[in-house]
Amino acid sequence: MNEVTRISPEAQPQRQRKPDWIRVKAPTSAGFAETRRLMRAKNLATVCEEAACPNIGECWTKKHATVMILGDTCTRACAFCNVKTGMPRAVDKLEPQHVAEAAAQMGLSHIVITSVDRDDLPDGGASQFVKVIQALREMTPDTTIEILTPDFRNKADAAVESIVAARPDVYNHNLETVPRLYPTIRPGARYYASLRLLESVKRHDPSIFTKSGIMLGLGEERLEVHQVMDDMRSADIDFLTMGQYLQPTPRHAKVMDFVTPEAFGAYAAIARAKGFLQVASSPLTRSSYHAGEDFEQMRAAREAKLAKAAQASENNAAS
Repeated sequence: MNEVTRISPEAQPQRQRKPDWIRVKAPTSAGFAETRRLMRAKNLATVCEEAACPNIGECWTKKHATVMILGDTCTRACAFCNVKTGMPRAVDKLEPQHVAEAAAQMGLSHIVITSVDRDDLPDGGASQFVKVIQALREMTPDTTIEILTPDFRNKADAAVESIVAARPDVYNHNLETVPRLYPTIRPGARYYASLRLLESVKRHDPSIFTKSGIMLGLGEERLEVHQVMDDMRSADIDFLTMGQYLQPTPRHAKVMDFVTPEAFGAYAAIARAKGFLQVASSPLTRSSYHAGEDFEQMRAAREAKLAKAAQASENNAAS
Protein backbone atom coordinates (compact mmCIF):
# COMPACT_ATOMS: atom_id res chain seq x y z
CA MET A 1 0.00 0.00 0.00
CA ASN A 2 1.34 3.41 -0.90
CA GLU A 3 2.26 5.71 1.92
CA VAL A 4 0.38 9.00 2.05
CA THR A 5 2.70 11.79 0.94
CA ARG A 6 2.59 15.12 2.72
CA ILE A 7 4.28 18.45 2.17
CA SER A 8 4.86 20.25 5.43
CA PRO A 9 4.39 24.06 5.46
CA GLU A 10 7.68 24.38 7.34
CA ALA A 11 9.44 22.72 4.39
CA GLN A 12 8.15 25.28 1.91
CA PRO A 13 10.47 28.13 0.82
CA GLN A 14 7.69 30.57 1.69
CA ARG A 15 5.64 29.25 4.56
CA GLN A 16 2.41 31.08 3.72
CA ARG A 17 2.56 30.14 0.05
CA LYS A 18 -0.10 27.62 -0.95
CA PRO A 19 0.80 24.79 -3.31
CA ASP A 20 -0.20 25.26 -6.93
CA TRP A 21 -2.87 22.57 -6.68
CA ILE A 22 -5.04 24.59 -4.29
CA ARG A 23 -4.87 27.99 -5.91
CA VAL A 24 -8.07 29.29 -7.47
CA LYS A 25 -8.96 32.33 -9.53
CA ALA A 26 -10.77 35.29 -8.01
CA PRO A 27 -14.51 35.26 -8.83
CA THR A 28 -15.34 37.82 -11.53
CA SER A 29 -18.04 36.25 -13.73
CA ALA A 30 -21.48 37.67 -14.44
CA GLY A 31 -23.01 34.49 -13.03
CA PHE A 32 -21.17 35.04 -9.75
CA ALA A 33 -22.50 38.59 -9.48
CA GLU A 34 -26.03 37.46 -10.30
CA THR A 35 -25.96 34.77 -7.59
CA ARG A 36 -24.67 37.27 -5.04
CA ARG A 37 -27.43 39.76 -5.92
CA LEU A 38 -30.09 37.08 -5.49
CA MET A 39 -28.75 36.02 -2.07
CA ARG A 40 -28.74 39.63 -0.90
CA ALA A 41 -32.21 40.31 -2.31
CA LYS A 42 -33.60 37.34 -0.37
CA ASN A 43 -31.66 38.27 2.77
CA LEU A 44 -29.93 34.89 2.76
CA ALA A 45 -26.52 33.98 4.14
CA THR A 46 -24.33 31.40 2.41
CA VAL A 47 -21.63 29.17 3.82
CA CYS A 48 -19.77 29.87 0.58
CA GLU A 49 -19.12 33.42 1.78
CA GLU A 50 -19.10 33.01 5.56
CA ALA A 51 -16.66 30.07 5.52
CA ALA A 52 -14.51 31.63 2.76
CA CYS A 53 -14.87 28.61 0.47
CA PRO A 54 -12.19 28.52 -2.25
CA ASN A 55 -14.70 27.18 -4.77
CA ILE A 56 -17.14 30.09 -4.56
CA GLY A 57 -16.17 31.48 -7.96
CA GLU A 58 -16.78 28.21 -9.79
CA CYS A 59 -19.97 27.31 -7.92
CA TRP A 60 -21.64 30.71 -8.03
CA THR A 61 -20.85 31.08 -11.72
CA LYS A 62 -22.90 27.89 -12.20
CA LYS A 63 -25.59 29.28 -9.84
CA HIS A 64 -24.82 26.71 -7.16
CA ALA A 65 -24.90 28.16 -3.66
CA THR A 66 -25.11 26.52 -0.24
CA VAL A 67 -27.63 28.46 1.80
CA MET A 68 -26.84 28.90 5.50
CA ILE A 69 -30.04 29.26 7.49
CA LEU A 70 -30.56 30.53 11.04
CA GLY A 71 -28.40 33.59 10.48
CA ASP A 72 -24.69 34.19 10.01
CA THR A 73 -23.59 34.09 13.67
CA CYS A 74 -22.62 30.84 15.41
CA THR A 75 -22.84 30.12 19.13
CA ARG A 76 -19.59 28.17 19.00
CA ALA A 77 -16.00 29.02 18.07
CA CYS A 78 -14.39 26.05 16.34
CA ALA A 79 -10.69 26.48 15.64
CA PHE A 80 -11.06 25.78 11.91
CA CYS A 81 -14.18 27.77 11.03
CA ASN A 82 -14.40 31.29 9.64
CA VAL A 83 -18.06 31.86 10.55
CA LYS A 84 -18.35 34.63 13.15
CA THR A 85 -19.17 33.79 16.75
CA GLY A 86 -21.55 35.59 19.07
CA MET A 87 -25.18 35.88 20.08
CA PRO A 88 -27.31 35.26 16.98
CA ARG A 89 -30.31 37.30 15.95
CA ALA A 90 -33.87 36.04 16.22
CA VAL A 91 -34.87 33.35 13.73
CA ASP A 92 -36.20 34.85 10.48
CA LYS A 93 -39.73 33.49 9.96
CA LEU A 94 -39.60 34.35 6.26
CA GLU A 95 -36.35 32.47 5.69
CA PRO A 96 -37.96 29.17 4.52
CA GLN A 97 -40.00 31.04 1.91
CA HIS A 98 -36.97 33.03 0.76
CA VAL A 99 -34.86 29.87 0.40
CA ALA A 100 -37.55 28.23 -1.73
CA GLU A 101 -37.93 31.36 -3.86
CA ALA A 102 -34.18 31.51 -4.45
CA ALA A 103 -34.08 27.83 -5.43
CA ALA A 104 -36.94 28.38 -7.86
CA GLN A 105 -35.34 31.47 -9.43
CA MET A 106 -32.01 29.69 -9.82
CA GLY A 107 -33.70 26.62 -11.29
CA LEU A 108 -31.84 24.30 -8.92
CA SER A 109 -32.14 20.57 -9.45
CA HIS A 110 -30.26 19.98 -6.17
CA ILE A 111 -29.88 22.31 -3.20
CA VAL A 112 -27.69 22.15 -0.09
CA ILE A 113 -28.95 23.73 3.13
CA THR A 114 -26.69 24.16 6.15
CA SER A 115 -26.73 26.29 9.29
CA VAL A 116 -24.70 27.77 12.07
CA ASP A 117 -24.82 26.13 15.50
CA ARG A 118 -27.75 27.54 17.46
CA ASP A 119 -27.22 26.25 20.99
CA ASP A 120 -29.41 29.14 22.17
CA LEU A 121 -32.56 27.60 20.65
CA PRO A 122 -34.59 24.92 22.48
CA ASP A 123 -34.42 22.58 19.48
CA GLY A 124 -31.05 23.74 18.18
CA GLY A 125 -32.78 25.08 15.06
CA ALA A 126 -34.17 21.73 13.88
CA SER A 127 -37.65 23.16 13.27
CA GLN A 128 -36.21 25.71 10.83
CA PHE A 129 -34.64 22.91 8.80
CA VAL A 130 -38.06 21.22 8.69
CA LYS A 131 -39.77 24.41 7.55
CA VAL A 132 -37.17 24.99 4.82
CA ILE A 133 -37.56 21.43 3.53
CA GLN A 134 -41.34 21.80 3.49
CA ALA A 135 -41.16 25.14 1.65
CA LEU A 136 -38.84 23.65 -0.97
CA ARG A 137 -41.11 20.64 -1.47
CA GLU A 138 -44.07 22.94 -2.05
CA MET A 139 -42.38 25.45 -4.38
CA THR A 140 -39.79 23.31 -6.19
CA PRO A 141 -40.99 19.70 -5.82
CA ASP A 142 -38.46 18.32 -8.30
CA THR A 143 -35.45 19.75 -6.45
CA THR A 144 -33.54 17.17 -4.44
CA ILE A 145 -32.62 18.41 -0.97
CA GLU A 146 -29.36 17.90 0.91
CA ILE A 147 -29.02 19.20 4.44
CA LEU A 148 -25.81 19.72 6.40
CA THR A 149 -26.75 20.06 10.06
CA PRO A 150 -24.87 20.83 13.25
CA ASP A 151 -24.73 18.18 15.98
CA PHE A 152 -27.72 19.57 17.95
CA ARG A 153 -25.79 19.14 21.19
CA ASN A 154 -27.95 17.55 23.91
CA LYS A 155 -30.97 17.76 21.57
CA ALA A 156 -29.98 15.37 18.79
CA ASP A 157 -32.59 12.63 19.24
CA ALA A 158 -35.63 14.88 18.88
CA ALA A 159 -33.94 17.04 16.25
CA VAL A 160 -33.02 14.13 14.00
CA GLU A 161 -36.44 12.53 14.36
CA SER A 162 -38.23 15.71 13.27
CA ILE A 163 -35.88 16.42 10.34
CA VAL A 164 -35.92 12.84 9.06
CA ALA A 165 -39.73 12.93 9.11
CA ALA A 166 -39.51 15.86 6.63
CA ARG A 167 -37.56 13.50 4.32
CA PRO A 168 -34.52 15.29 2.91
CA ASP A 169 -32.79 13.28 0.20
CA VAL A 170 -29.35 13.52 1.84
CA TYR A 171 -28.54 14.07 5.53
CA ASN A 172 -24.99 15.37 5.99
CA HIS A 173 -23.19 16.03 9.24
CA ASN A 174 -19.42 16.46 9.19
CA LEU A 175 -17.11 14.75 11.67
CA GLU A 176 -14.47 17.32 10.54
CA THR A 177 -11.38 15.59 11.96
CA VAL A 178 -10.04 12.58 13.85
CA PRO A 179 -11.04 12.01 17.51
CA ARG A 180 -7.60 12.92 18.90
CA LEU A 181 -7.85 16.46 17.55
CA TYR A 182 -11.35 17.25 18.80
CA PRO A 183 -10.26 19.04 22.02
CA THR A 184 -8.35 21.66 20.02
CA ILE A 185 -10.13 21.71 16.64
CA ARG A 186 -13.77 21.06 17.55
CA PRO A 187 -13.94 21.57 21.33
CA GLY A 188 -17.70 22.16 21.50
CA ALA A 189 -18.52 18.79 19.94
CA ARG A 190 -18.03 15.10 20.65
CA TYR A 191 -16.83 12.68 17.97
CA TYR A 192 -19.00 9.74 18.98
CA ALA A 193 -22.07 11.92 19.47
CA SER A 194 -21.72 12.99 15.83
CA LEU A 195 -21.38 9.36 14.74
CA ARG A 196 -24.49 8.41 16.72
CA LEU A 197 -26.42 11.25 15.09
CA LEU A 198 -25.69 9.91 11.62
CA GLU A 199 -26.40 6.36 12.73
CA SER A 200 -29.78 7.46 14.07
CA VAL A 201 -30.74 8.95 10.69
CA LYS A 202 -30.43 5.48 9.14
CA ARG A 203 -32.27 3.91 12.04
CA HIS A 204 -35.24 6.24 11.50
CA ASP A 205 -35.20 6.01 7.69
CA PRO A 206 -32.71 3.74 5.87
CA SER A 207 -33.69 5.23 2.50
CA ILE A 208 -32.16 8.63 3.29
CA PHE A 209 -28.56 8.93 2.12
CA THR A 210 -26.11 9.90 4.85
CA LYS A 211 -22.92 11.84 4.27
CA SER A 212 -19.99 13.09 6.32
CA GLY A 213 -16.66 14.77 5.73
CA ILE A 214 -13.28 15.40 7.25
CA MET A 215 -10.53 17.95 6.66
CA LEU A 216 -6.96 16.84 6.13
CA GLY A 217 -3.85 18.81 7.00
CA LEU A 218 -4.56 19.41 10.69
CA GLY A 219 -1.93 16.96 11.90
CA GLU A 220 -3.92 13.74 11.64
CA GLU A 221 -2.12 10.46 11.00
CA ARG A 222 -2.90 8.14 8.10
CA LEU A 223 -4.13 5.28 10.29
CA GLU A 224 -6.36 7.69 12.20
CA VAL A 225 -8.04 8.65 8.93
CA HIS A 226 -8.53 4.96 8.11
CA GLN A 227 -10.16 4.46 11.52
CA VAL A 228 -12.56 7.33 10.87
CA MET A 229 -13.53 5.63 7.61
CA ASP A 230 -14.21 2.40 9.52
CA ASP A 231 -16.26 4.26 12.11
CA MET A 232 -18.31 5.90 9.37
CA ARG A 233 -18.98 2.57 7.66
CA SER A 234 -20.02 1.09 11.02
CA ALA A 235 -22.59 3.90 11.18
CA ASP A 236 -23.69 2.98 7.61
CA ILE A 237 -22.64 6.35 6.16
CA ASP A 238 -23.00 6.35 2.37
CA PHE A 239 -20.85 9.27 1.24
CA LEU A 240 -17.44 10.45 2.43
CA THR A 241 -15.85 13.80 1.53
CA MET A 242 -12.22 14.70 2.22
CA GLY A 243 -10.61 18.06 1.52
CA GLN A 244 -7.59 20.15 2.45
CA TYR A 245 -7.95 22.37 5.52
CA LEU A 246 -7.00 25.98 4.79
CA GLN A 247 -6.37 28.45 7.59
CA PRO A 248 -8.95 31.27 7.25
CA THR A 249 -7.10 33.82 9.43
CA PRO A 250 -3.98 33.88 11.65
CA ARG A 251 -6.29 33.35 14.65
CA HIS A 252 -7.39 29.93 13.44
CA ALA A 253 -5.68 26.54 13.67
CA LYS A 254 -2.55 26.34 11.56
CA VAL A 255 -2.17 24.13 8.51
CA MET A 256 0.13 21.34 9.61
CA ASP A 257 0.36 19.61 6.22
CA PHE A 258 -0.50 20.30 2.62
CA VAL A 259 -1.71 16.89 1.49
CA THR A 260 -0.93 16.14 -2.16
CA PRO A 261 -3.56 15.27 -4.76
CA GLU A 262 -1.94 11.82 -5.06
CA ALA A 263 -2.41 11.24 -1.34
CA PHE A 264 -6.05 12.28 -1.59
CA GLY A 265 -6.42 9.78 -4.41
CA ALA A 266 -4.92 7.04 -2.25
CA TYR A 267 -7.36 7.83 0.55
CA ALA A 268 -10.24 7.71 -1.95
CA ALA A 269 -9.22 4.26 -3.17
CA ILE A 270 -9.15 2.95 0.40
CA ALA A 271 -12.54 4.52 1.17
CA ARG A 272 -14.13 2.91 -1.88
CA ALA A 273 -12.69 -0.44 -0.88
CA LYS A 274 -14.33 -0.02 2.52
CA GLY A 275 -17.75 0.19 0.88
CA PHE A 276 -18.80 3.84 0.61
CA LEU A 277 -21.33 4.39 -2.17
CA GLN A 278 -19.67 7.69 -3.07
CA VAL A 279 -16.31 9.28 -2.26
CA ALA A 280 -15.11 12.81 -3.04
CA SER A 281 -11.47 13.33 -2.13
CA SER A 282 -9.25 16.13 -3.39
CA PRO A 283 -7.55 19.24 -1.99
CA LEU A 284 -10.46 21.49 -3.05
CA THR A 285 -13.26 19.11 -2.06
CA ARG A 286 -15.81 20.67 0.29
CA SER A 287 -19.08 19.26 1.63
CA SER A 288 -21.28 20.76 -1.05
CA TYR A 289 -18.77 20.94 -3.92
CA HIS A 290 -20.36 19.24 -6.97
CA ALA A 291 -23.08 17.99 -4.59
CA GLY A 292 -25.71 17.59 -7.30
CA GLU A 293 -23.53 15.50 -9.59
CA ASP A 294 -22.29 13.43 -6.65
CA PHE A 295 -25.88 12.80 -5.53
CA GLU A 296 -26.85 11.42 -8.92
CA GLN A 297 -23.81 9.12 -8.93
CA MET A 298 -24.56 7.95 -5.40
CA ARG A 299 -28.19 7.23 -6.24
CA ALA A 300 -27.10 5.26 -9.31
CA ALA A 301 -24.58 3.31 -7.21
CA ARG A 302 -27.29 2.34 -4.72
CA GLU A 303 -29.64 1.24 -7.49
CA ALA A 304 -26.90 -0.88 -9.04
CA LYS A 305 -26.07 -2.41 -5.65
CA LEU A 306 -29.72 -3.26 -4.97
CA ALA A 307 -30.15 -4.72 -8.45
CA LYS A 308 -27.05 -6.89 -7.95
CA ALA A 309 -28.34 -8.11 -4.59
CA ALA A 310 -31.75 -8.91 -6.08
CA GLN A 311 -30.13 -10.87 -8.90
CA ALA A 312 -27.99 -12.81 -6.46
CA SER A 313 -31.07 -13.64 -4.40
CA GLU A 314 -32.89 -14.90 -7.49
CA ASN A 315 -29.91 -17.03 -8.46
CA ASN A 316 -29.73 -18.56 -4.98
CA ALA A 317 -33.45 -19.30 -5.01
CA ALA A 318 -33.17 -20.99 -8.40
CA SER A 319 -30.19 -23.15 -7.41
